[in-house]
Amino acid sequence: MKKAFWDLIKVSPVIVAATFFASNSALAAEAEEPITAVTELSQESNSMEQVTSVSQFSDVQPTDWAFQALQSLVERYGCIAGYPNGTYRGNRALTRYEFAAGLNACLDRVNELIATATADLVTKQDLATLQRLQEEFSAELATLRGRVDSLEARTAELEANQFSTTTKLSGEVIFNISEPFGDTRVGGADLDANTVFSDRVRLSLLSSFTGKDQLQIRLQAANTLSNAGVTGTNMTRLSFDGGVNNSVEIDKINYAFNLSDAIRIKVDANNAELYENVNTFNPDFASSGRGSISRYGRFSPIYRQGAGGAGVTVTFNPNQSPFSLSAAYLARTASNPTPTNGVFEGENAIFGQLTFQPSKAFNIGLSYARTYQPTPNLFQATGSAFANNPFGGARTEANHYGVQATFQPSPKLALSGWVGYTTADALTGAARDAEFLYWAASLGVRDLGSKGNVLGLLFGQPPKVTGGTGIATDPSTSYHLEGLYKVQVSDNIQVTPGLLVIFNPEHNDINDTIYVGTLRTTFTF
Repeated sequence: MKKAFWDLIKVSPVIVAATFFASNSALAAEAEEPITAVTELSQESNSMEQVTSVSQFSDVQPTDWAFQALQSLVERYGCIAGYPNGTYRGNRALTRYEFAAGLNACLDRVNELIATATADLVTKQDLATLQRLQEEFSAELATLRGRVDSLEARTAELEANQFSTTTKLSGEVIFNISEPFGDTRVGGADLDANTVFSDRVRLSLLSSFTGKDQLQIRLQAANTLSNAGVTGTNMTRLSFDGGVNNSVEIDKINYAFNLSDAIRIKVDANNAELYENVNTFNPDFASSGRGSISRYGRFSPIYRQGAGGAGVTVTFNPNQSPFSLSAAYLARTASNPTPTNGVFEGENAIFGQLTFQPSKAFNIGLSYARTYQPTPNLFQATGSAFANNPFGGARTEANHYGVQATFQPSPKLALSGWVGYTTADALTGAARDAEFLYWAASLGVRDLGSKGNVLGLLFGQPPKVTGGTGIATDPSTSYHLEGLYKVQVSDNIQVTPGLLVIFNPEHNDINDTIYVGTLRTTFTF
């Protein structure tokens, strides 16, 4: 920096303090600091408040070398702002652009004082010094104005060409090649399956009217058939199966908003699903398009209760608290006005979950759901056919209990798992009851081979009838083994080869092991 500049700095204490003033958040981003620090500064500086006395700064002392200069700027000119936490941060480094911004703020304040006939507060010496500084930094100020003009022009162009002032479009497209194989299907017949190519397309319109709410309308088309048709068991289903002829349907309409800073409410008009509204504790594998390749590997079946209808979910999450509480009511036939249907008389689920996260590395949840099903499908086609309909079609009430947890000892490693226990009672016919058990564990190794890649392993036992009164139990135990490798080709393309292995399908050791190989490519935008 030129010697003339340092001479000017010595002229007035006002200018000395100005070198430490950076109130413009856009210019703060020019500072040579880590991105996280810049972001924090930008967020804080948006809420800086004018101070009227230098004593309001908790980190400024009368013994500081620039105390008098800062006091003059605050009490004579009123062109110094502080951070929300009451600090000034006088030792923070700044760039010439930041200095220009601070100088410009003081110049504006001086001009304001002159215009309001309070020029007696400004000395002739100060005016001369400020004029010379303005000349010294004319190039920086001109560059600053140019950048602001450029940002305004770009903003105007975006506003003129944006899809909507309140709505944005997002999408996910899956191309999949897969084939089930093995010696025989469930029941003993040869497993005769072909390699298939299928797809699923989702387009979401996400609208916000207050900045803290979201209206989602999602369109879907798919032609990925369930593998159960050729293997004889739902245990071989893929995570994203569904649809037949790529017919377009509106499969999601919901609205989420904040009742307060601690309470979030989501109302689903159709196809409500708990796993989209609450934490499922399986971060690397919960997504149907970018997670596990299997239906069971995504999360505990407790999160499938009540799926398919309308409902409301409320989440209470106090600031700075490690605890959060979610409650939901879902009615599968809420839109059907006929007897034994509607919001309260038809199939429904009452759900609650308490989450405890004492640190970023560990998160655990306790879940409970009570369900009523006139046509039983206890685990929504997850697990054995007997587990989903243990009473031969009788109306069924069930209590579901779950414990789920995630442990991330490092950013590159995640361990997740769940254990679930269910009791069910038949409401029609002879008195019968049943007990069910299911569990799984998963390992995700992140950034393996390249940033964004994930190696995943999952092992578990799908829902199984383990006991009861008046019914039989599943004869043996099925095991679910899954391996996959998610390759992040770009920010918008992920390729996932995977293999699913089902030992003793349908919890019966007379059935041969069945395999499902898949290659899933997911495009997101």
